[in-house]
Amino acid sequence: MATTSDIDKAAGVLRAGGLVALPTETVYGLGANAEDPAAVTRIFQAKGRPPSHPLIVHIGGAEHLGDWVEEVPATARLLAERFWPGPLTLVLRRGRRVPLDATRGLETVAVRMPDHPLALALLSAFGGGVAAPSANPFGSVSPTTANHVRAELGDAVDFVLDGGPCEIGVESTIVDATSEIPSDLRPGGVTREDLEALLGCPLAVPSTSRVRVPGQHPSHYAPRARVVLVEPDKVVAEAELAQKLGHQVGVFLPPSLAVAPVKAHAVVAVPPSMAAYARGLYGFLRELDQQGCDLIVASLPAEEGLGLAIANRLRRAAGPRPS
Repeated sequence: MATTSDIDKAAGVLRAGGLVALPTETVYGLGANAEDPAAVTRIFQAKGRPPSHPLIVHIGGAEHLGDWVEEVPATARLLAERFWPGPLTLVLRRGRRVPLDATRGLETVAVRMPDHPLALALLSAFGGGVAAPSANPFGSVSPTTANHVRAELGDAVDFVLDGGPCEIGVESTIVDATSEIPSDLRPGGVTREDLEALLGCPLAVPSTSRVRVPGQHPSHYAPRARVVLVEPDKVVAEAELAQKLGHQVGVFLPPSLAVAPVKAHAVVAVPPSMAAYARGLYGFLRELDQQGCDLIVASLPAEEGLGLAIANRLRRAAGPRPS
């Protein structure tokens, strides 16, 4: 685990234009000084991230939001007061402090305040905003431990701040707060139900958005193994058929089939708690990769609460791979 001297060192790396992997409650981020275009460019190079994908700017307090955006609408202020620090990202009009390199040319910026003591300590010591996507190669499984970052990005990261396993395990919810009716652009660690209860109205859920945000690529959060999604009652049959056809099959066995025997290369028993499932999701995908699976058979959970975020990640993991 990181120490105070580690935090000071990480802050110095950021000031010098370097890259720091930092823990958050969601996943580990690959951070750079949000106001340094050269440092931001290094993030894209380290990840192999497409140049059109904007970054999230992490800040150390809701009171700093006005420093980074053109204005803070009442709805955005309400959301920040209730859910920050926490896994909620707000999309707002870009302030002049945010370079277009971080937003990839957009006049909007995504901002959040993470809920992790080390991340907040680093932001305080650094004294600025940190642009940070997930600390992994673009499109692959997001990291939820420091060792995941070290294994996948290696020397491309100048310093890894080890904060232990991430508590939530899936990325933040992204809400576009630039319109009168906020839009849910990416389900995540704050549930849609909690957002709507606070706002007193349904969120818009656009099938496509004029605002580009992280996690919208057709294939994302993907392990090396191909992911196939089926109905829960067909998981065992689909897995056993694929195993007979010569695949090394990994299975996400849903709670309803917890005692069902299944002939497969590796089996993960999905936790009945959606919080536990979200926390372990990326670790489960990595585990099946490490066991040599080339195909993963899974079903979607009920799309409510954190189940909505899990289903979103599984759909992206099963999305079409680049040819």
